[in-house]
Parts: sequence; C-alpha cells; structure tokens
Amino acid sequence: MTETLPPRRTEAPPAPVQRKPRNPLLDVVRGVAILGTLATNVWIFASPGGEGALFTTAGETSFASFPDAVEGTVRLLANGKFLSLLTVLFGVGLAIQYASAARRGQPWPGRYRWRALFLFAEGTVHFLLVFAWDVLMGYAVTALLVAWLLTRSQRARDRVMWTAAGVHLALMAVLTAGLAAMGPEAEEVDRAAEREVIDLYAHGGYPEQIGFRLENVLFLRMEPVLSFALLVFLFLLGVRLFRAGAFGADDTGRRIRNRLLGWGLGLGLPLSVALPLAGSEFFLLDRYVVGPLTALGYLGLVGLLVDRATRAGRAPGPLLRGLTNVGRTALSGYVLQNLLCMLAAYGIGLGLAHRLGGEWWPWWPLALWTVVCAVLMVGSTLWLRRFTAGPFESVQRWALRR
Repeated sequence: MTETLPPRRTEAPPAPVQRKPRNPLLDVVRGVAILGTLATNVWIFASPGGEGALFTTAGETSFASFPDAVEGTVRLLANGKFLSLLTVLFGVGLAIQYASAARRGQPWPGRYRWRALFLFAEGTVHFLLVFAWDVLMGYAVTALLVAWLLTRSQRARDRVMWTAAGVHLALMAVLTAGLAAMGPEAEEVDRAAEREVIDLYAHGGYPEQIGFRLENVLFLRMEPVLSFALLVFLFLLGVRLFRAGAFGADDTGRRIRNRLLGWGLGLGLPLSVALPLAGSEFFLLDRYVVGPLTALGYLGLVGLLVDRATRAGRAPGPLLRGLTNVGRTALSGYVLQNLLCMLAAYGIGLGLAHRLGGEWWPWWPLALWTVVCAVLMVGSTLWLRRFTAGPFESVQRWALRR
C-alpha cells in the first residue's frame, strides 16, 4: 500500500521545496559507526580463514597476555556496538526521507521501494565479491517493512517495535541456553575443514573464494535472519529518536543524548566486560543484546564531544572533518573499507594474514585498521571537494533516476 502525502495548500503555484541542511551531528555519528564497524570486521579479515573463521578456531581470544588483552579490549569495545549504532542511524535516515517526501507531497513508500531493492542488489554483489558478512541485504529487507510501518500510526509502530524486541530477547535467551547446554562440544571444529578454509584465504584464487561464499550461503547469511527482529527494533528506535529530537542542537537533544550516555555506558559497558569473562557461550548476548545497549551510550558520548567542540567555537579539526566526510559517504566507505582489507589480508592481494601470522598479532590488524581509517577520511574529504556525494551513492542516485 502506498500513502500519498498531501502537499501544502496554497493559492499560488508552490515554490520549489528547499533541501534542508544536513545535520552535522548525524554525519559525525555515522562516520564513527562506519569506522567502528571496521574495528570489528578487521579481525575477521586478519584471522586465518578470513570470512570462514567461524569454521575454524581462529578468532578466539583471551586476556592471558598483554597482546591478548589489547585484542580483547578492542573486540570488547567494538563487538556489536558500532553495527547496532549504524542500524539505528539507518532508521534515522528512513525517517528523514519520509519527512522529505511529506514536504514534497510525494507518495510513500513510492520510489523508496526501488531504493531498498537497489540496496539489496548492492548488498548481494558486495556479499559475493567482497565480504561474506555483508549487512546491506538485511538492511534492505528491513527497510521495506519499516518504510511501510511509517504509514501506520505511532501506536502500531510501538507495538511492532516492542514485540520485535521481545521476540529477539527470547530467541537470544533460547540460543544461549542451547550453547550452554552443549558445553565444549559446541566448539569442536573439523580440523580437515579448518585447514581447507585457512588455505583457501591464504593461497586460493578469487573465483574459489566466491565459490566458498556460494556454497555456504545459508550459513554466511544466518546473521541477518537471526537478528531480523533486532533490526526492526533498532530501525524503529532510530525513527523514534529522530522524531523526539535526539539529534538536535537544542536542550532537548542534549538531554536525550545525556540519558542515552548514562544508560548505555553505565549499564552496557559493565555487561560487555562481564559476559566474555563468563564464557564463550554468552557471545550472542554480548553481541546482540548488550551491544545495542552500549551503542546508545556511544551515540550519547559522540554527541557530548561534538557539543563541547561546538560550544568552544573552534573550527572543526582534521579528525572531526574526516569523520563528517566519512559519514557523508557512508555507503562508499563501508564497501571500500572491506575491499581494502580483503586486498590487504587475503592471498589474492598482499596476503598479510598469512605472511605476518601470529608474530605481529595483534599489532598488524590494528595498524591495518588505522591505515584504512586514514584512507577513508582523507579520501572522502578530497572526493567531496569535487562531488556532492560518494561514488556508490552517486551510482545509486543515477540508477534510481533512470
């Protein structure tokens, strides 16, 4: 069903609708979410077995030594947090596009369906050619549902949002109980399969890697299926936060962000520390329950820092400008960072995961993350000096216009 949003009534021909200025805080938070998501994904690329690390024992970590503690701390701060923050921001973007359609008197969802379908196609290509743990496909499907829900009443959206939260919590509880009941048997790995996956990403060709993703598509696409209720909840939460003024530069926005900061970090961070120490069977709760809670604290923290920088009256520094520009080219940044890591870590490129191995662990993954972040911030800044949108965003606009 498509809802036609009524245009403003006027006697004279309507004046052209002026594009609302971008919200600088949203761009900064989006940039933080993109680079923070890489802080999770870089360990996947760097692990023996790459994207197939869940088929191996790679990726296991502890706090037994200083290097392990460094890796564990970064994983703790990033796991599920920035991805949840990015999901909330996707819901915010949906609310902004709905408001834009309302100002223009355009039907809704209307053409947005094509945008979501194009995003699904982009995600499919990204999954096959670049990164098996792509999020764009799940976002596209969720966006189609939430776009329709925006035509319903606030009460209906609230029912869906809290029902989705309940379903997600129940599912995570059941799965966690199952992992705990299975005990160490759940962590057993087929050693022959492990060696094959490690060899594939260290020495295999590009077509073989694509074939691996196709052969294991059901397993590699399980995350958006298992977390679909969470995606719906976070999308609708983003809509609700935006409409409540959480991203405004006024007292209302600062008050909401301070609450998010207090609850998100005050409750989320201690739980993020406790769950990994309690055992690997609590991984799902850490990533998919505590992660979203902590993400709201990160949102509040970034808002606090941006508010302080704004009140100081200083011109934005290189870091703030870089984060802003990454946020303005978020889709391009997300795809490009995964492409760069693939070429750096896998055998089809520099093969750093095999060449450096455990000798330089965890320092070389952290160095890779730093270099890619710098490339994205500098590259997006230079790109936006000549163009108004990122390369993938421009392709999307061109395709949708046609």
